Amino acid sequence: MTNMRLRAGAVVSLLVASLAAEAVADAGESCAWHNAATREHDAREFVPVLPTADVMAELEQVGAAFGATLYSGVYEGIHGDASYLIQVPANWNGILVMHAHGFRGAGAELVVDPSPLYPASLSQGYAWAASSYSANYYDVRAGVEDTNKLALLFESLTQQAHGSPQKYYITGLSMGGHVAGAAVEKETRWTAKNYVEYAAALPLCGVMGDVAEFDWINDYLLAAQHVVDPAASDWPMANYGARLPALLDGLFDVWSLDPTSFTPWQENAEDGQRFREIAMRLTGGQRPIFLEGFRTAVWQRALFGSGGGDGTIDGIVARNVLDNRRTLFRWRDGWLDREEWHFNATIRRVTAEPRANPIRKDGVRWIPRIAGDFDVPVLTLHTLGDLFVPFVHEQLYRQHAEAKGNGDWLVQRAIRAAGHCEFAADELVGAFFELAAWEQYGIKPQGDEVVDPAVIAEPDYGCTFTAEQRAGLPACP
Repeated sequence: MTNMRLRAGAVVSLLVASLAAEAVADAGESCAWHNAATREHDAREFVPVLPTADVMAELEQVGAAFGATLYSGVYEGIHGDASYLIQVPANWNGILVMHAHGFRGAGAELVVDPSPLYPASLSQGYAWAASSYSANYYDVRAGVEDTNKLALLFESLTQQAHGSPQKYYITGLSMGGHVAGAAVEKETRWTAKNYVEYAAALPLCGVMGDVAEFDWINDYLLAAQHVVDPAASDWPMANYGARLPALLDGLFDVWSLDPTSFTPWQENAEDGQRFREIAMRLTGGQRPIFLEGFRTAVWQRALFGSGGGDGTIDGIVARNVLDNRRTLFRWRDGWLDREEWHFNATIRRVTAEPRANPIRKDGVRWIPRIAGDFDVPVLTLHTLGDLFVPFVHEQLYRQHAEAKGNGDWLVQRAIRAAGHCEFAADELVGAFFELAAWEQYGIKPQGDEVVDPAVIAEPDYGCTFTAEQRAGLPACP
């Protein structure tokens, strides 16, 4: 067969030829829809839950060493009531560190957790606070608005015993990283119902590409379907659960949907290897620890368990927000050959509906944007093997920040671990205190290059800021 070699840019142009016309159509849509549309999430009800006695006892015990006062209760959030925790050391330095938790699933109970940094922060005079948010699911809007409101209520909720904060920092894990990143964006400054001017942000394993996280999961599942059965092009996939075992059989020699199984998944030597190579390129390119992350059972189950959706992110938005017209699926390096061209020409393409996630008049967007438009110190950490919220989020964040002229405000660090948010204590604490020194004294910390493919592919990439050697992973050279 004669190979037909095309430039990747030319193929992308073919794939997105309709974008300009659709953008014109989008622009003509009435802005009245912004606040008139309803979504499934609006009808959901949640119940705030106070921390257990064991959690409170542990917080009290740790805080006692620093003369800390602990506060807990319920306050009104943007979707309903939320629970909160606040802890203030005796030698408070006037800085309040807000912590944003990660994705909690679809349960009705709203649970508030302490920041993983709270012992270290208390030891250096920082107060901290955390909210359950007033809603579960992937409600980053509630995460931003409710975390900000808690910060603004600090003085009243602590009975005016400590005065008001002089500065605010924000940290967050996973979905909470999305919250932390969005909290310092200029769009949030303009649109938030509850706005806090944060002096610094520490997003950890964060969703720094906002909607790109859901595009990634959708592309992953579409690629799996297309590799195994090119004729199966339906979206959303009908009867997804029933079809899933055959799909996995086509890609993996070893796999299990049993949540108690941690046996690494093993891709087969045919379609599975091609699928693996596609996933590597979609998640940030060749890099150490990718393979170990790709074979991690818990995150493969999480990704394949997300199929069959309609693009509304479980009702967080009112219309399909997913779009893969620009996605280029590759499993080889170099020029795009005929086989890859055909794969891209025939895979199912999904188009986001007009104004699926618009700017709103009553607070931040349903899925807040992270556009790299910030002007305070931001330091991020991300594990290289993370398959659930992959390393490509850091690349997108860097590109967006540079495009806005804000690259000097961003420092990023790669950690050699296979799991999602799998950080060692020294990695977290070191990053926090270096961020604080940057904000307070202008001592900018060091970081990693996250975009250059040649740098990322080096065997020692991620060694600089990895504090602990993880079992079963290649050691730094």
